Amino acid sequence: MDYSNEPEHSELLVVQAQEPFNAEPLSAALVEFQLTPEELVYCRNHGPVRQFSEDDYTLTVKGMVGKEVTLSMRDIKTMFPQTRVVAALQCAGNRRNEMGAIKRVHGVGWNDGVIANCSWGGVKLCDVLKYAEIQHDNAHVCFTSYATLCQDDTYYGSSIPVERAMNTENDVLLAFEMNHEALSAEHGGPLRLVVPGVLGARWVKWLDTIIVSPDESPNFYQQRDYKVLPPTIETKADAKDVWSKYPAIESLPLNSVIALAVHHPSSSSLFVKGYAVPGSSGNVASVEVSINDGESWVSAKITYQKGRWSWTLWEAEVTDVPQSGTVFSRAIDELGRVQNKECVWNMRGVAYNAWGHKSW
Repeated sequence: MDYSNEPEHSELLVVQAQEPFNAEPLSAALVEFQLTPEELVYCRNHGPVRQFSEDDYTLTVKGMVGKEVTLSMRDIKTMFPQTRVVAALQCAGNRRNEMGAIKRVHGVGWNDGVIANCSWGGVKLCDVLKYAEIQHDNAHVCFTSYATLCQDDTYYGSSIPVERAMNTENDVLLAFEMNHEALSAEHGGPLRLVVPGVLGARWVKWLDTIIVSPDESPNFYQQRDYKVLPPTIETKADAKDVWSKYPAIESLPLNSVIALAVHHPSSSSLFVKGYAVPGSSGNVASVEVSINDGESWVSAKITYQKGRWSWTLWEAEVTDVPQSGTVFSRAIDELGRVQNKECVWNMRGVAYNAWGHKSW
């Protein structure tokens, strides 16, 4: 694969793999912004980053539809109402290195910065599917990018159930803007999928084909990756014959991360700051922090939350702390569900959501 013509990458990111380019910011930098600036948006790639002319770019919708359509970018922008949603994009491997500290995992070594909270602009997927006269309720909507090569397949693909795609409250977009600017090639421009509340692996970049199908996408990244396998499966060889027995991840679990912990010795206090993200059972309602024991908890102040799909920023000041120690965080959602203290290991190191922690 040719990586020689990629656009310049942000110098503010920590490079975790060079080819394909995979990089993340420090979480301490991330939580300084409600909306993540482009230079701090993580890069997750399975192949080269390519640049396309918007004038020549098209999207084809086919399969179980009344009429197959091919739309130019101008068509997409002028034929359908434009809308916007604030949503957190999160890689399933966020915090993978923490799971890897338990036992070796397979995948790019990520810390806790593989998340971005952005304002996405585009058109609703359901409007485009209605225009193509989608014909089947019991189906899957498969998303494909033939635009760039991949490590593990001849194209990149994913799918979501048609119910999610057609529910207007789910805010699934065909996006061409990020933070009120044209979507850059680095982040999937000129057109990418945005599926709020769903892991980033489904948010297909450089989207060029949509297929309505009775089955999930057959692509490698839907069928043989991004699944939580039982801990007895320890190697890729072990996993070879069991991928089909486990569902693809849709929503990532309730989670919180401590991005910053600053100790003030003169006042014996600790300032703590971080982010939290919801799982599938409702938005983050509160975040708590604990010093050392995980038994007594202090409520944090929520400083930012925008609608049902954004991340939650929070901070807390804890007094009478020792000169050194560890602070933990846990998120609680609207249904009262509490973030797990520990996370069961899996081979791919995905969906890690043990308590956040940071030592000082």
